[in-house]
Amino acid sequence: MHLSKTILPAVAPVIGSSDYFRIKTVHSFAELVATPFAQGVNALCWSRTLPGDFGEVVEKLGAGEGVVTVEDQELLQLALSPAGRMAANGLREDLRRLREEERDPVLNCIHEYRRDEEPGPVRTDVFSFHVDSAPVEADTWLCTYFGPASVGLRNEDARRKVDIPEIREQLRAYLGAETDDDAFRAALHQRYYDLHYAAVEGARPYSFGVGQLWRIAVEWPGSAVPPCIHRAPATAPGEPPRLLLIC
Repeated sequence: MHLSKTILPAVAPVIGSSDYFRIKTVHSFAELVATPFAQGVNALCWSRTLPGDFGEVVEKLGAGEGVVTVEDQELLQLALSPAGRMAANGLREDLRRLREEERDPVLNCIHEYRRDEEPGPVRTDVFSFHVDSAPVEADTWLCTYFGPASVGLRNEDARRKVDIPEIREQLRAYLGAETDDDAFRAALHQRYYDLHYAAVEGARPYSFGVGQLWRIAVEWPGSAVPPCIHRAPATAPGEPPRLLLIC
């Protein structure tokens, strides 16, 4: 297994259950909630086409900096065309569905993500392939409504950066660890280095697509499946904001 030392190929289209055994496509919100992560499946996708003009919603939200949380009341108060209002109602409906399931969804208009200021040998910002983690059973929900979509990486095409010998040696030097002992491993965990992955040579990341509502597995003690590896999409200055639901 060789790590890719070149720029990864272009992101593939949205991947379906027939393309990768760890992804299962569902056909309703109820099925998305009820389907367990089992038999290696660590990502569930409600594939759908949403009506409305989400670009207009983003435009009417206006300029901003960083990550701006959009509240329900703000969506109600926007002056929108019928297509824009249809999109805003769709956003509010997704928020409502998740809250009824006792989730805590957040709708963000993302103008720019903060990057690591002093990343050391391993970057830990959202542009790095990573998994989410929790101390108890949990999952992550996300949907991109406008702008570039989240990007996934097959587990078989990835390797934890802390398991790559040269990176591990760099981390030991960076953290001032003399040996690969419990204290060093604890430091890797405390700094989230052990949640980040490198793509192997020949890996082909895939897009989560726009409008698709995903539920993905996270790393937690006792999980029956490996966590889903993903990252935020690369963005360039001047691109329009990204509209993302996450919880």
